[in-house]
Amino acid sequence: MDRHPGGSPDTVTVLWCTTDGDERRKAHTLVVRAAAGTLGVAPSEIWLEHEAGGRPVLAGAGKPLHVSVTHARGALAVAVTGLAPVGVDVEVVRQLRAAAMSRAWLDPAEAAWVAGLPEDDQSLAFLWLWTQKESVGKALGQGLRRGGMSRRVPLPEQWPPGDGAPPVPRSLPGDPGVVSAAVVVDGGRRVIGVALHGGTGSASCGDDVRLDVRRVSAAAFG
Repeated sequence: MDRHPGGSPDTVTVLWCTTDGDERRKAHTLVVRAAAGTLGVAPSEIWLEHEAGGRPVLAGAGKPLHVSVTHARGALAVAVTGLAPVGVDVEVVRQLRAAAMSRAWLDPAEAAWVAGLPEDDQSLAFLWLWTQKESVGKALGQGLRRGGMSRRVPLPEQWPPGDGAPPVPRSLPGDPGVVSAAVVVDGGRRVIGVALHGGTGSASCGDDVRLDVRRVSAAAFG
């Protein structure tokens, strides 16, 4: 791995890893190093701050980039891009009362899709939608407030998704200014959602947004 994991400012780079603790410190380190790699500067030239609402923002040389950070149950992920406000969420795939939870919280069309799948697929399908909704809320800077769970995200064009297959972001139904996608990683044990908010009619947030999702190792924190 390169010393500074990162990618092109014209894509959304998502880096994730498993961790055995201290996720906040490791996420902080990873997002700074990813930004440094994207911009070709030393990590010491970038630092992480937070807006009043809690959204992470880069300062110093990192100001041109948008970032998002998430961690849950032994995994963390960061998203870095120069395109537009971004959100990322990671969840461990686990058994849920997915059909009932979908009826309670999701849009009716999404709930019907989850319920129509084989029971063994429903938990992953729920989390596939959930991570995108969390990511959209982060990209919009409002979390899941204002009906965030019922905000529709695009249903998959095929199911089940391939493990680690390159995700293709698509516009939210009725909101072309926001795109989202989800990808299953780690042998099906985790799912990562990503969203980008380019604003209404933004040319930088169409369905041709490219995601670069990569697993990183402990070397990223050295």
